[in-house]
Amino acid sequence: QVRLVESGGGLVQAGGSLRLSCAASGRTFGIDTMGWFRQAPGKEREFVVALSGSGGITRYADSVKGRFTISRDGAKNAVFLQMNSLLPEDTGVYYCALALTMTMTRISHDYSYWGQGTQVTVSS
Repeated sequence: QVRLVESGGGLVQAGGSLRLSCAASGRTFGIDTMGWFRQAPGKEREFVVALSGSGGITRYADSVKGRFTISRDGAKNAVFLQMNSLLPEDTGVYYCALALTMTMTRISHDYSYWGQGTQVTVSS
């Protein structure tokens, strides 16, 4: 069974940066899509970014374009989310997810595996 574990969340002031990591085990990356979602208090989970299995094609939510960058490590056993110029509205629990598709879907239901989430809090 696939296991995803996020880390790297924390408290940061607006304009600061955080780098989230998602360690994966239980399957081989490369023919799938890795994504990040986030959920603010009292709100629905929303798409942030997706990365193709090849690691070369990305799809970002409009709200994070130009500020967030997704990547995979060389061994393709982890995915990272570099978050720069953070805003208070970026606050939420961030989830790493794996979809068994290469379409870089924005639909949370299309993702089969999820991490436990890591809290990101951006103060104003």
